[in-house]
Amino acid sequence: MHRSNRIADFDDPSFDPFATFESATQSGSGEDPYARLAEMRRQKSVFELDYRELLGSPPDLTMQGLPKYMVLGAADIQQVLETPQLFSNTIFERNVGLCFGRSLTVMDAPEHTRYRRLFQKAFMPSVVSKWGDTLVDPVVHGLIEGFKGKGRADLVREFTQYYPFQIIYRQLELPQADIAVFHKLAVGLTCIVVDVAHGVEASQKLGAYYALLLDERRNGGGSDLVSTLAQAEIEGERLPDEVLVSFLRQLINAAGDTTYRATSSLLAGLLSNPDQLDAVRRDRALIPAAIEEALRWEPPVTVCPRLTLQPVVLDDVQIPAGAEIDAMTGAYNRDPARYDKPDRFDIGRKPLRHMGFAYGAHVCIGQHLARVEMTRALNALFDHLPNLRLDPDYEPPQVTGVNMRVPAAVHVRFDA
Repeated sequence: MHRSNRIADFDDPSFDPFATFESATQSGSGEDPYARLAEMRRQKSVFELDYRELLGSPPDLTMQGLPKYMVLGAADIQQVLETPQLFSNTIFERNVGLCFGRSLTVMDAPEHTRYRRLFQKAFMPSVVSKWGDTLVDPVVHGLIEGFKGKGRADLVREFTQYYPFQIIYRQLELPQADIAVFHKLAVGLTCIVVDVAHGVEASQKLGAYYALLLDERRNGGGSDLVSTLAQAEIEGERLPDEVLVSFLRQLINAAGDTTYRATSSLLAGLLSNPDQLDAVRRDRALIPAAIEEALRWEPPVTVCPRLTLQPVVLDDVQIPAGAEIDAMTGAYNRDPARYDKPDRFDIGRKPLRHMGFAYGAHVCIGQHLARVEMTRALNALFDHLPNLRLDPDYEPPQVTGVNMRVPAAVHVRFDA
């Protein structure tokens, strides 16, 4: 990109979106939310209640005025997410839609179905598997090189917090000089629920930046993700610029932040269970089971909100049209009706479908890439850090947060 087209920073350079976002997602009562939710689920499945208020999370300023219901039972959560004609994704027009724009997240069928087919072409397993060698491995090995000689590290602050984002930068072939401001704006987008003005400002500036990228790459024949999506076509139809820019705006949050959280929790689960860690280290064929268990045990996002399009009844509770329905997918993954001893991290448990990547028509389109990234990251850590273990000088890792969970640190030692 030409220097004159360089991405514009926030008008207020002192605004720190990283601190704002972490404060919004990590705040809460400090207690394990799953214990509270399990206690409530034993009473009933559906509550007329705002989960944010229950768990001490800041209110979503964009959702004020809506009746709010929280769904905890597995069967009812599944019904909500597999019945989009009653429970609509258009609720996101009120919050992330203000900053992402017309992304897949805010759409229902048939619009969602039509555009998702075009995006899926760029994220098929056959495509994503090639990115393991060309994009993922250089990033993870490069980051590990920076600390493997020290014999100890915080795998969150030195590894997981960076690697998914650096992969995205390579996917987009961003100029190195643009990356710092790009990431700052991308995180600023997700502050929309607590800081509407800065979220909208980030949206406008990233939108202008992506529009320039599209103009430059649409006919260049490149293999980067922007070029690939700009040229994606099914039966003569291409993605409209508005939809494409909206998808790209969401990429850092949907692909970067969630993978950072999922990988951090995977490491916390394995390292806190040395017998399972050793089993996976000895037999890498167990890595897929470890990843799926981590996504069940501590999914990076624990809530899927929907909007009722007409009056409905769930668990004998009458719910009006125009209500916010918070399907607590994290609670689904801990429901003892589905999983034996659900609070335990256990890579040997019988595999069952989880909702670590949500469910239904809006299941995560990047789930195959996330699994490739987590697999490559774990293999690289085992390859480069012999005798990897928790550092006894620090407290064991603790996954915290309400709707977006992650351990603040994973301190480890290894043989340098």
